[in-house]
Amino acid sequence: MKIGFISLGCSKNLVDTEVMLHHLVEAGYEITPDETEADILIINTCGFIGTAKQESIDTVFEMAELKKEGNLKAILCTGCLAERYRQEILEQLPEVDGILGVGSLSEIVDAVARLERGERNVSVFLDKESAPLGGERVLTTPPYTAYLKVAEGCDNRCTYCAIPLIRGGFRSRTVEDIVKEAKDLEALGVKELNLIAQDTTRYGLDIYGEYALARLVRAICAETSIPWIRLLYCYPDKITDELIAELRDNPRLVKYMDIPIQHFSDPILKAMNRHGNGALIAETVKRLRDAVPDITLRTTAMVGFPGETEEDFEALATFIKDTRFDRFGAFTFSPEEGTEAETMEGQIDEDVKQRRFDALMQLQMDISASLLEEKLGEIVPVLCEGYDAVAKVYFGRSQADAPDVDGKIYFSSKKKLAEGDCVAVEITEALDYDLIGFAVDTAEEN
Repeated sequence: MKIGFISLGCSKNLVDTEVMLHHLVEAGYEITPDETEADILIINTCGFIGTAKQESIDTVFEMAELKKEGNLKAILCTGCLAERYRQEILEQLPEVDGILGVGSLSEIVDAVARLERGERNVSVFLDKESAPLGGERVLTTPPYTAYLKVAEGCDNRCTYCAIPLIRGGFRSRTVEDIVKEAKDLEALGVKELNLIAQDTTRYGLDIYGEYALARLVRAICAETSIPWIRLLYCYPDKITDELIAELRDNPRLVKYMDIPIQHFSDPILKAMNRHGNGALIAETVKRLRDAVPDITLRTTAMVGFPGETEEDFEALATFIKDTRFDRFGAFTFSPEEGTEAETMEGQIDEDVKQRRFDALMQLQMDISASLLEEKLGEIVPVLCEGYDAVAKVYFGRSQADAPDVDGKIYFSSKKKLAEGDCVAVEITEALDYDLIGFAVDTAEEN
């Protein structure tokens, strides 16, 4: 029996996929990367915004064609879309043969076995608030990099976001549990550890009574020698002086932080139920840059939130223009069922949302091109990710580039390199989001 997997959505969802893979491998199932060879296909869905939900549904339809053409006997949906629309999926998507909730990862083997026996409409939903955190995994990322989920769920209750409804309240894993997993990942060859949660900076508040992310980083560094540790999804209102000092002083904590601000206009931030205002966001950026002048900052923002005026949008655009974030992504507001924002007055026309989105992304393209031009002549450590046989160049990422979301550095090398090698690259050319250079010597891994 061959099992195929398609993992959609965020890195947190990918970790869940890897946990389920481990359960299935331990049970003796064969995993295939080729969907056309699968007997049972598991689609780990995303349900964050409308476009993500549509991608999940489209994937179901696309894979259902394999039932007609190939070996595929059953489709099992897991993840956020399955958790949120459990009954609707079974009733309205006959292509789906079973669904598994986000709190039921440990039941994946039983669900697959039931499908294997010919059962249909398999439905397993355990209490997500008491489901085990963490778990052994089969890595699907390249062996030199991995995500490490430090917590599950969210307590922020932003008015546009369905994640608390889907994933439940915020629950931190213990420092000891996370450190053990970090050591296991290091044993597998991981050189870059990306710490993630829905709100990573909230880590520890529920079990230790204080923000404990800096403490966690120190514990990981004490017990492993992983050279690059990266912080993703850090909320501006929870970035403590202790965390900034750790970022400044710890050479293994890369000088990079992902800070989703979502907006800058105070009326919109208040309507979103974001914690803090525009002044706090600006002050947080200043604190980080004052303490860590070479820090790379990534952020995301939403346009088209109900009630967003041209004045609100201009406040956001001006802040993005003046702040010159190194990395930036935007998305348009999607009215999600069950959220407060779904029924708010002042819903924005789709064409207005798109115009504002396009304007922000054009603005960031110009900012990015300008900032990358400043890198010319610099020599930076690069984690080699592979070789492009067509272009005849290697490619990889610096500490300033997070996996999956940021740009690449393309470079030539006189020496043959392997994936995961760290080399020093001199930058000779800048594109809109990528850099070009040549390897000059072996770089220090930290």
